[in-house]
Amino acid sequence: MEREPGDSRLFFRGLQSCSHEKMKLRKRKSALYFSSQKSTGLRGDHLGENIYLVLFTIALRICNCFLVQTSFVPDEYWQSLEVAHHMVFNYGYLTWEWTERLRGYTYPLIFASIYKILYFLGKDSVQLLIWIPRLAQAVLSVVADLRLYSLMKQLENQQVAKWVFFCQLCSWFTWYCCTRTLTNTMETVLTIIALFYYPLEGSKSMNSIKYSSLVALAFIIRPTAIIPWIPLLLRHIWQEQRKLDLILHHFLPVGFVTLSWSLIIDRMFFGQWTLVQYNFLRFNVLQNLGTFYGSHPWHWYFSQGFPVVLGTHLPFFIHGCFLAPKRYRILLVTVLWTLLVYSMLSHKEFRFIYSVLPFCMVFCGYSLNHLKTWKKPALSFLFLSNMLLALYTGLVHQRGTLDVMTHIQELCYKNPNKSAASVFVMMPCHSTPFYSHVHYPLPMRFLECPPNLTGKSQYLDEADIFYLNPLNWLYKEFHNNSTLPTHLIIFSILEEEISAFLISRNYERTAVFFHTHLPEGRTGSHIYVYERKLKGKLNRR
Repeated sequence: MEREPGDSRLFFRGLQSCSHEKMKLRKRKSALYFSSQKSTGLRGDHLGENIYLVLFTIALRICNCFLVQTSFVPDEYWQSLEVAHHMVFNYGYLTWEWTERLRGYTYPLIFASIYKILYFLGKDSVQLLIWIPRLAQAVLSVVADLRLYSLMKQLENQQVAKWVFFCQLCSWFTWYCCTRTLTNTMETVLTIIALFYYPLEGSKSMNSIKYSSLVALAFIIRPTAIIPWIPLLLRHIWQEQRKLDLILHHFLPVGFVTLSWSLIIDRMFFGQWTLVQYNFLRFNVLQNLGTFYGSHPWHWYFSQGFPVVLGTHLPFFIHGCFLAPKRYRILLVTVLWTLLVYSMLSHKEFRFIYSVLPFCMVFCGYSLNHLKTWKKPALSFLFLSNMLLALYTGLVHQRGTLDVMTHIQELCYKNPNKSAASVFVMMPCHSTPFYSHVHYPLPMRFLECPPNLTGKSQYLDEADIFYLNPLNWLYKEFHNNSTLPTHLIIFSILEEEISAFLISRNYERTAVFFHTHLPEGRTGSHIYVYERKLKGKLNRR
């Protein structure tokens, strides 16, 4: 059958219109492709988040780092930077934990690597040795912050994630701790990142190998890091259909590799095979010898520790606990479990529960997301109250012990008689950092305080004996003037008690540093530096 000429024209017009439609479709597809490519280029693959958010978080944590100029606990120096300095430069002081092999070298090795690079580059100045490790810790905290935000975006939406992120960034205790070279800080960082890969309901990034590897690494660095993960691991095993496969092909290989890595590192530096994780748990948990450094009542974490760490986030946390969906119940169980376990130990510190603080931020964010009328006042209240606390604790409270080390640095690098100089720190043991903040083999000494490892019934360490009668101790210790140090560092509270010794041995106060508005026990509001003057050259005060 033949086509009519008109039909033929219609046929070709139809083909032409079809071809135009196809061309349009291809153009649209191409435009979509390029727009997505453009979007991807803008976002990048920066931890899965917008580049501007990443840069903002990095900038904030770097500011955070430089706005924390106070000391918190001795471990931020003596269990990390001092050990790293000794590893690289072969001088310094290792505390009793290292001679008793209670600590592992995995965490200090991070800072020792930084020190070694600076040494090879000829840039191992004391300021870089102090600040580069802290900046490195700040960058790791950035990764943790962004992972928490990404996780909440997966589990909920960008709105909820935004408020959780806000709560995390403005938490005064996070600000105070997250750039410090503490094992607790690293434990918290690894916990948050591991939670990102944990199989929570609604998560799109779950990965058993990744999260268990991070948990294992946290355990290697600080063995008590396993405490918050016990309920989470049990839940995962309970809900997993192939339980045996999970344990045999995921958990056990990861545990074997990380523990082997830890054993090899510690074998290299201790010179013998050592399972420091067992030694740590035996000392702190099984034998509970940590009470030597102080003990608190069982309810301390509930009545003081947890409320202080949460600060003004506490009412929002409580409110969020009632609002959050049931799938977050496991996070609340983890927080309560951790508080209960640590409450069983006599020795308690604020930093021990730092690792569960980000879990609490999830509930605080939920609370803020559901506020309508009072949202702006609540945000202002949270921000201002936390920033005031963060700035006070970061710039004012307990800053003297770091300021006095700056004075000692000047003594080393600007004093023409530095070869004859020596320093004795007569303060509660480990009050100040040591060679990591001086970086010069200056003869230095402090009052030691190892715990009772011998089982003596009436045991007193050197610091305890000194504080029983400081004046008598000094006369006995320095009966010969030739052994006297050129510089003494004391808290102001001690000055009146030992003034007779200072006068008789020709010591003159040469520097004063503010320390705290809240002195307690053996500490004082100020730190004094005394320098011994030669007879005939004494300056009048």
